[in-house]
Amino acid sequence: MFSNKFVFTAALLGALSLGAGAQTSPQGESGGHEKLKSSVPDKRPAKGPLKLNRQQKFVVDTVKMAVALPQPDPQDRLRVLSTAANVVSPIDRKMAKQLWQEGVRVESDLIRVGQTPAVSLMATGQADCASATNFVENLPENVAVQAEQSLIGAVTSCPKQTLDLVARKLDAALDKDIVAPRALMAVMEVQGHNAPASQQRFDKMFRSLPDAGKNSDEAENFAAMYAQMAPDVDKELAAKAGLELLAWLGKVKDSPVRTLAINITTGAMQQALGEEAFRKALEKDVVAQSTVQNAGEPREIERPQEDTVSVLEAMDNVGTDRTDALRGLPPVQRARQAAANGFAAGTSGKKDQAAKYFDMAFSAVDDVWDARTPKTDAAAVVQEVGEAAAQVDSVNALTRAQKLRDSSAQAIAMLAVARVVASSGLN
Repeated sequence: MFSNKFVFTAALLGALSLGAGAQTSPQGESGGHEKLKSSVPDKRPAKGPLKLNRQQKFVVDTVKMAVALPQPDPQDRLRVLSTAANVVSPIDRKMAKQLWQEGVRVESDLIRVGQTPAVSLMATGQADCASATNFVENLPENVAVQAEQSLIGAVTSCPKQTLDLVARKLDAALDKDIVAPRALMAVMEVQGHNAPASQQRFDKMFRSLPDAGKNSDEAENFAAMYAQMAPDVDKELAAKAGLELLAWLGKVKDSPVRTLAINITTGAMQQALGEEAFRKALEKDVVAQSTVQNAGEPREIERPQEDTVSVLEAMDNVGTDRTDALRGLPPVQRARQAAANGFAAGTSGKKDQAAKYFDMAFSAVDDVWDARTPKTDAAAVVQEVGEAAAQVDSVNALTRAQKLRDSSAQAIAMLAVARVVASSGLN
């Protein structure tokens, strides 16, 4: 069994690859004589529209059609813009830049209303430094947590332009007890752990920890940040911050993540302070001591199970009609498994059988999209089915994508087809 991500992203796709010359004139002579045009012909190639081959034209046209479709949900619009820019960038940088700029605006608008972007152009370094600077400058500090990935992207991609800006935003957020631990860590990594500003920010962070009940999901991040910085700060500060974190963790609801965070923190404190100093520090703080004593044994953290499809099984069943067996599966599994079977049949030369599977897969995609929830990555399912179909027949896959019921799903599937064509060519 292979994960669907491996099947349609790694196994099926390779790496994405892919002026009118101004005539010079001699300087006019003094006395007001008219300048004469050079008699030497200008042999430089004239600038004109980019000449595209058939494959590139298909990609560019598909991207244009996809981004022209309406996406009422700004999260979907951001997904479309991000993917479209990535696909078209090797062919037309000007178009990609326009898409990136619009995407940064959408990302900024989402964060301003308190939403965490589903994808982040800032985090992936797609935005240019001017856009990144403008993004940070106009970001309210009270949404620093929602903007955390974006701020990390800004400070790592454009440190010279954004480091001080990001640091000021995060410091202002700390003043309001708003803590974005990973973004703070990114700033301190760039500034250096031993920098006075980093040490002060480390101290302030653990004095400003947010409500434990509402922010328990950040327990592991806080502990990881403490572990990374504690060896490089003054021992007295390391002890003080560690005790504050342990007291905070004592208020977090019992869970495997809480236990892990406590163990990370105590291990880092012992390493930074030494065993004896660690024991003495705990003796001075009854709350922190109780947290350590009641941490419990480490437990396995349950991670969400990823739906899987079996490509080997699909290859073994080429020539056998499995549509009846697939009909009983939930929509997500039905879409993915039907796409796997369609890919197996199509790449084995059985186009008619592949068509039946892709009929089922795209029909299931409509069901997945209609019933999607925040916990269901419907966009990933749409993308995977589109990629599988494009590996068999890119033109047919594009037609199928355009027939999906929802315009956002159409755009995502069309871009999946364009990405395959950009990588592998038309088929």
